[in-house]
Amino acid sequence: MSADRSAGSQPARLDRSQSPGAVGPRGSVHDLEYRNELRGVLGRFATGITVVTANSAIGPHGMTANSFTSVSLAPPLVLVCVMRDASMHQAILDSDSFGVSMLSTRHESLATYFANRGRPRDEHEFDLVDWVPGRHTGVPIVTQTLAWIECGLSAVYDGGDHSIFLGSVLDVGRGDDDDALLFFGGNYRRLESELASESGADRR
Repeated sequence: MSADRSAGSQPARLDRSQSPGAVGPRGSVHDLEYRNELRGVLGRFATGITVVTANSAIGPHGMTANSFTSVSLAPPLVLVCVMRDASMHQAILDSDSFGVSMLSTRHESLATYFANRGRPRDEHEFDLVDWVPGRHTGVPIVTQTLAWIECGLSAVYDGGDHSIFLGSVLDVGRGDDDDALLFFGGNYRRLESELASESGADRR
């Protein structure tokens, strides 16, 4: 599936009549203090943790990401945001597809691994990872996760220093684990299932 980059697929443009980089009365995108404050504010929004995957020219490639969201059920669409200078950016463009594996609390080490810039960036990147190829695109799907989605690339939008990759859902699956791994305030957090919480209450 080829990414739709026709004029009709482009989102409405914001009014850029203000000075370049303007973001409001408190600062600008060129102000380091303001950018740190903005990062801190956005970090107060708790998200899940995923591993986004694609097939690069040298083999399977993965990246820890929390900028993932559902877009539509009919048609089934999701999106991920990837920095333009990240190797995953080109991998998604090259493979015209991507996978999203949602992590549980027992996958914190996996999240750390795929966020580590020192990990292997060749055919050995997935040597220590349990995965299977998606049946439609061959993108890596991490096994025994909360859930997973296999996508064909549907469109690419400008997102500032990121690109917004819109994916058409081709296949999905989910596991039995309910203990989601979260990201909040710059750190990993744990969301334990209601069943586990109730069991803990019974033991007190």
